Amino acid sequence: MRYSRTAAHGLLLVVFVVLSGCTRSKAAQRQGAGGVPPAPVAIQKVAATDIPTTFEYVGQTAGSREVEVRARVSGILLKRNFAEGGSVRQGQSLYSLDADPFNAALQRADAEVASAEARNAQAARNLARLKPLWEAKATSQRDYDDAVSAQAVSSADRQRAQALRTQAALDLRYTKVEAPISGFVGRSLASEGTLVSGPQVLLTTITQTDPIKIRFGVADTDRRRWRAEEASGQLKLPDNGAFDVEVTLSDGSVYPQHGKLLFSDPRVSRSTGTVEAEAEIPNPDGVLMPGQFVRVRLLGAMRTQALAVPTRAVLEGPQGRFVYVAQDGKAMPRPVQVGEQMVDTWIISQGLSAGDPVIVDGTARIFFPGAPIQAMTPDAPASTAKVALNR
Repeated sequence: MRYSRTAAHGLLLVVFVVLSGCTRSKAAQRQGAGGVPPAPVAIQKVAATDIPTTFEYVGQTAGSREVEVRARVSGILLKRNFAEGGSVRQGQSLYSLDADPFNAALQRADAEVASAEARNAQAARNLARLKPLWEAKATSQRDYDDAVSAQAVSSADRQRAQALRTQAALDLRYTKVEAPISGFVGRSLASEGTLVSGPQVLLTTITQTDPIKIRFGVADTDRRRWRAEEASGQLKLPDNGAFDVEVTLSDGSVYPQHGKLLFSDPRVSRSTGTVEAEAEIPNPDGVLMPGQFVRVRLLGAMRTQALAVPTRAVLEGPQGRFVYVAQDGKAMPRPVQVGEQMVDTWIISQGLSAGDPVIVDGTARIFFPGAPIQAMTPDAPASTAKVALNR
């Protein structure tokens, strides 16, 4: 009797386990493989489109023109006519030298001109008197030739005296040292009372800041990659390398004025492996000052038929970057290689093809490769390119 009751209890336990297993099996079938419910995700089909691309580098500002101010004549510096660090206009007087010795030299030159003109006039009168006598054979050929030579010598002496007077007048004018360009003047390197020995002494410098130049280095590897991609049709560069230039200041703000790339050195620096480049940007308000470090962005290039996905869709794994692609209701990983990152977009160089359905939202709900998924929004063409195009 006891044996029968024990057997009955065992039979009931077996029936309960079987029924429980069937129930769990049906629930797992309803939830998906492994008992995990499908993850709600957003899917976007990759589309090939032309996307504007930019290249960014670190640059430093410099004056568009930097001129050394020197006196052209020697003399005692009497007065400085500018405020150090201030702005000056072209032609403005910067220094005044002692002009008295040069005034005296000009007066001597005036006297020499008057004397030379008088001698030349006398020689001309003598030649005029001898010419009719020589024509009438009333004077010798030698006397006539001497008169002609004397008139020519006196004329040359007059021209020499006039040239010396012109030089004396220039020296007098050069006692006022003027600004050769407009810009900001630096510190004065000579004080009042100093004997200035002409051009050998540097007085100050003037820097023109409107427009202002920005110098930066382009990596040689970047330039060679551009050429290769342009040759293969993946990249279109501006005609003649005429990039538009945008500047970001140290505080993160974007400078409102755009400039142009003016110069790119054909040589590669041995020390840095970069190519020196130079851009010029309008600076009417003086916001940019020489010596500032800025970020330079080259605009105008175009990625042709590029594949782009949102940055959030590209994940990092032990084997590198990858994306999830929707395949037969599952999330399957796909290794990818990325190019430039533009705002919130990655350019995909390898791993994807146009039309591939990439999971762009909901990747945090995918706990393992091959996990079941459920699309929450209908497939749509890639809109990431619009982000880049609106920049």
